[in-house]
Amino acid sequence: MTSATQAATQPASAATITVPLYRLAHSRTGDKGNRSNISVIAWHPALWDALVDQVTEAAVARQFALRQPRQVTRYLLPELQAMNIVLDDVLDGGVNDALNLDSHGKALSYLLLDMPVTVPAALAPHLGGPPPP
Repeated sequence: MTSATQAATQPASAATITVPLYRLAHSRTGDKGNRSNISVIAWHPALWDALVDQVTEAAVARQFALRQPRQVTRYLLPELQAMNIVLDDVLDGGVNDALNLDSHGKALSYLLLDMPVTVPAALAPHLGGPPPP
């Protein structure tokens, strides 16, 4: 069965769309030493479950594979529909020691916010941010 045939046999409620994470959430960042701290805050409470399901420690580690974090830890803040992602040993030795320009803070949040996420098409009205080009 082709994917077009599968899509035609699925109910409309099962349709999904894939968008960059920035359509589901915005972010704040910080860094200390060789550790980066990235918060992910849902644009709308209806998007929270998709964030929890897909912005996992393993998914974030894959997104940051080129930066080679030693460890990725996720802290959930369900009352705020937010999460805090901590990446250890990801800043080339730390902001003050790194020879790499702007390897911290906002630059890393943009890398995370570019991660593809799949959501039910019914949630499209709750997506924020600019649509992808």
